Amino acid sequence: MQNLSQNGVAEASQAGFVKRKPTRARIGVFGVGYFKYWAQFDGLLDDLRQKQAVFIEKIESQHDVEIVDFGLVDDVTKAYELVPKLNAANLDLIFCDMLTYATSSTFGVIIKSIDTPIVLVALQPDKAMNYSQASTYLQLYNDDICALPEFAGVAVRMGKKVPQMIIGTLYDDPAADAEISEYCRIAAVLHDLKTAKIGHIGHPIEAMLDMHSDSTMLTAHFGAHIVQCEAHEIVTQYQQATEAEIDAVKERILAFFDTPDPVSDPISEKLRDSDLHIAAQAAVALENFIKAKKLDGLAYYYDGPEGSDTRVVMSNLIVGNSLLQGAGFPMCGESDLKTCIAMLIMERLGIGGSFAEFHPVDFKEDFVLVGHDGPHNIAIAEGQPVLRSLKKYHGKPGFGAGVEFKIKEGPITMLSINSTFEGKMKFIIAEGESIAGPIPPTGNTNTRGFFKPDVRTFLKRWIKEGPTHHFALGVGHHAETIQKIAEYLKIESVIINS
Repeated sequence: MQNLSQNGVAEASQAGFVKRKPTRARIGVFGVGYFKYWAQFDGLLDDLRQKQAVFIEKIESQHDVEIVDFGLVDDVTKAYELVPKLNAANLDLIFCDMLTYATSSTFGVIIKSIDTPIVLVALQPDKAMNYSQASTYLQLYNDDICALPEFAGVAVRMGKKVPQMIIGTLYDDPAADAEISEYCRIAAVLHDLKTAKIGHIGHPIEAMLDMHSDSTMLTAHFGAHIVQCEAHEIVTQYQQATEAEIDAVKERILAFFDTPDPVSDPISEKLRDSDLHIAAQAAVALENFIKAKKLDGLAYYYDGPEGSDTRVVMSNLIVGNSLLQGAGFPMCGESDLKTCIAMLIMERLGIGGSFAEFHPVDFKEDFVLVGHDGPHNIAIAEGQPVLRSLKKYHGKPGFGAGVEFKIKEGPITMLSINSTFEGKMKFIIAEGESIAGPIPPTGNTNTRGFFKPDVRTFLKRWIKEGPTHHFALGVGHHAETIQKIAEYLKIESVIINS
């Protein structure tokens, strides 16, 4: 039913939802060299410029990013002239192409003056020199790593962290290509965090103290703007939905979800026509609301009087939210803004990002169920997602359709974002495996999460870092990539070691 991309995320054309327009990050590239070489070695400057052109073409041919080429910096004057250009270009990330040896005067003022993440790229053209025919020219042509220690040492002297770096060859180097891809995806995350508009409706469930957030501090740490919205804005869209719109969404839902008979949970039933109609009408309302408010995501929790349209709508956003999450819009229940941002990070990395918490442990087989009720990222489902009618939403008002599936089997990554006593943000990150096996037929997502060295030890280590009880769950192992994002955001992070 679904085609899966290399990251395990369902392709939109087969998934019953229309993906959002992909983020196009803006990446700057400048090369470095040493001006004294040009008069000494005729043709070297042209060859180095060609190396930079090959690097840029490599990025543009493999990634949907906008490249701004700043040419080659080979003396201190050009370095000083480059600083205002870099600052004015509104870049998400900068590649410094180490074309040959360059004195650190070509870099010192840049690393001092630029807050945009810089990655040092040392990709020599030859895998090895032919030593019997080697020359100084060929050495300089392949001297990409020579100045890396000097640049790193100067970064430290300028009060900055040593930049991340890519070391390899310009041609036929899958490992280097994978690192370039990683930084392009990081650039996409940083771009969208700066510009995202996250809707917020209502408040966290009153008893969940770990859920509460300061919207201003979220802007301070991530750049995203929190749009304070009202429940009646969705309710109005619900009341204005036409039967034609509702029927079209019903078709999308039934084409994508399975609707099996109930199994063991007495609060679940086969999907009722009335619940399908309400879920589809709420999905129409939600999609129109997101478009009208120009939102990139939503965190919500709202009750409303019993029997009112407000309660009906706000408790039946699950299916519409799941469709939107699959399309690239993180939607987060229980008004959890921090986890909504964690889900946005994962989505923009191309690894999904589903709303999750820990459920019961299986001590016989040493795994923990990972999932949640409410909306989920159906783009990373294993097999066909299920819809069940639920007579009640446990711990919350209302009843209606519930989404049930498990995350794609294989490697998984978790990200919890919490705030500390000092008011700063902290990333808690871990990797595990989604393993095959049955899950409870409760109309909720659940995945069999296996974590090293064993489930007891892992849970203790995770909990000791002070996470929220919610986290974003994505496919693949990407802990180090997420930690780089935290570093670029100047946010504390920890990876739970196995």
